[in-house]
Amino acid sequence: MARTYRNLYPEICSFANLHLAWSKARRGKRGRPEVAVFEYHAESNLLRLQEALLAERYRPAGYRSFHIHEPKRRLISAAPFRDRVVHHALCNVTEPLFERGFIHDSYANRVGKGTHRALDRCTAYMRPRAPAATGGNNWKRPIRPWLSCGITCASAWTWAG
Repeated sequence: MARTYRNLYPEICSFANLHLAWSKARRGKRGRPEVAVFEYHAESNLLRLQEALLAERYRPAGYRSFHIHEPKRRLISAAPFRDRVVHHALCNVTEPLFERGFIHDSYANRVGKGTHRALDRCTAYMRPRAPAATGGNNWKRPIRPWLSCGITCASAWTWAG
C-alpha cells in the first residue's frame, strides 16, 4: 500500500539541507568555472536559493547541451550548478523514503549498488545450486579450464544433476 508523506517541502528548503546538497553537487566539479562562481558567494547564493524555494519562485534554468566522443558520440545535457544543488536537496529528503520500498535486487541509481553488483547477483542466480550430498560439484566437466575465459559458451557447461 502506498504511503503518503506530508510537509517535506520545508525540510527540502532548509538551509542545512541546501548546504549538504551544495557540498554533494560540487564533489568532483570544483575546478569548473560555474561551480567556482557559485562557491565564491556560497552562503548568499544558498540563502537566495532558499528564499526562492520558500516563496515558490524557483524556476530551473535551461540545460547546457554538448557532445562527447567516448566511447561513441553522444549528446549530453547538463543542468546548471544551481539546479544541481536543488536536485541534490530533493534527493537528500526523498531518497531514503523511496529506498525503503525498493526490492533488494533493484540496482539502478542506488547508493552502494550499480552495474557490477547487478552483474554479480545475476551471475549468482544463473549458477545452479548443487545438492549438498555431492559436495557441491555436479559438473560433468571440470570448471577450472573455463574460469580463465571472460565469456564462455553456454553449451560448454553440462549439468549432471
